Amino acid sequence: MTIPHITPISNETLAGQLDRAINNKTKPLGSLGALETLAKQIGMIQQTTSPELREPAILVFAGDHGVVAEGVSAYPQDVTWQMVENFLAGGAAINVFARQNGCSLSVVDAGVNHDFGPREGLLNRKIAPGTRNFAQEKAMSAQECMEAIEAGMELVEALPGNVLGFGEMGIGNTTAAAALMHKLTGIPVADCVGAGTGLDAEGVLRKQRVIEAAVQLHDVNGGLPVLSAFGGFEIAMMAGAMLKAAERRMVLVIDGFIVTSALLVAARIKPEVLEYCVFSHCSDESGHKRMLEHLGARPLLNLGLRLGEGTGSALAMPLLQSAVNFLNQMATFDSAQVSEKSA
Repeated sequence: MTIPHITPISNETLAGQLDRAINNKTKPLGSLGALETLAKQIGMIQQTTSPELREPAILVFAGDHGVVAEGVSAYPQDVTWQMVENFLAGGAAINVFARQNGCSLSVVDAGVNHDFGPREGLLNRKIAPGTRNFAQEKAMSAQECMEAIEAGMELVEALPGNVLGFGEMGIGNTTAAAALMHKLTGIPVADCVGAGTGLDAEGVLRKQRVIEAAVQLHDVNGGLPVLSAFGGFEIAMMAGAMLKAAERRMVLVIDGFIVTSALLVAARIKPEVLEYCVFSHCSDESGHKRMLEHLGARPLLNLGLRLGEGTGSALAMPLLQSAVNFLNQMATFDSAQVSEKSA
């Protein structure tokens, strides 16, 4: 596998030009807050003082997890493929928000335990019908892990736009994400585990114990070995897609807990990927706030979301557009003949 080459976005000359362009708009300095930071970041990613968002896309990666056999989810595994059918029928929250905000939406079968057959809107990249139970053995082989990462890279090659939002679906994937979080950040398992799709306190404790036992079983370190041992095919595919999207200088719009776990892997492989990431929101899933703090990330929204699917990515898209629009369209003090602040 060839690791994508990601160019750091640092450019002191351009950074100064963007600061001056933002500060010269008809407003008090800093008064657009996070939108100013966002406008500068997008300008730096695109290496221009006049950035634009073209053909925003959202990819929802779906996969099943063998660890559900340990009773770590409130829902049966069949819900994964049933929700994929809901996506394809246009009836899920992500469909509503993607339509509302002008984003194309595709669903990727990374490893669902179901045969969908050829379907419009479904990209079949199935590595296997779900990972193995990491409480008993490694979730995937090194070869399967590499195949999933490469499939994610190839998917991004075909996208026409310059903005990509990430979403996921997979019963059991909060367990995989919590295990990845613990291994890649060193944060205690108890602080990584949450209710997922709705576990009670006893269920959360069971999930915690399953992860703690699996961590003792698999003595692995480093992004790819940890991903192979504990991850999901959808998580591995997202990590590959993130790396390739950053290589293409796309804006990466990161969703919640599971998507951010994929980013932990991608950032362990290529730390420069973080410069291309916009963090859409802080999920209500326990552990996501600690993940974001570990990455030094500042999420745009805090709405108590914990649905996944890429819903946070879709909801944040208008904020990205607002940041670009004010930079390109808002009058300057000179053009509007407005007096600036007195010295």
